Amino acid sequence: MTDRPPRVLALASPGGHWIQLLRLAAAFDGCELHYACAADDAADAARAAAARRGQPRPAFHRFTDANRWEKLRLLRQAFDVARILWRVRPDAIVTTGASAGYFAVRLGRLLGARTCWIDSIANAKELSLSGARAGPHADLFLTQWPEVARPGGPHFRGAVL
Repeated sequence: MTDRPPRVLALASPGGHWIQLLRLAAAFDGCELHYACAADDAADAARAAAARRGQPRPAFHRFTDANRWEKLRLLRQAFDVARILWRVRPDAIVTTGASAGYFAVRLGRLLGARTCWIDSIANAKELSLSGARAGPHADLFLTQWPEVARPGGPHFRGAVL
């Protein structure tokens, strides 16, 4: 048993995924927080969100941005996410997607981390591709639309925005 607070890795791709993840910042109060994103300005946004709540400055990690059409960059991204997981050794991983979140969920489980996938609010009619692939492997699989929820997951517990 340890006296340290839970170590949380909050990871998302740039853009809307990242904005949604930052809106969850209050849920991480009291945790040792590590953020990860591919955007250059994401570290400033993460630190500003913590400062507004009077929380300690979170650690920030950067990974290669990629998508499903950039196979070599996806390999680099997977390596980057694995490196971050190895360094941080999170107790829990929370992600709003996309491809980097997929890698974090799949690899994080191998390291014993609890994982939470929150599918993007942009996916109102069906799950995202990465959500459909990663969600079933997450400990908690959520959607932000009640119409997309299913008994076995994803589950609807409300929207981030």
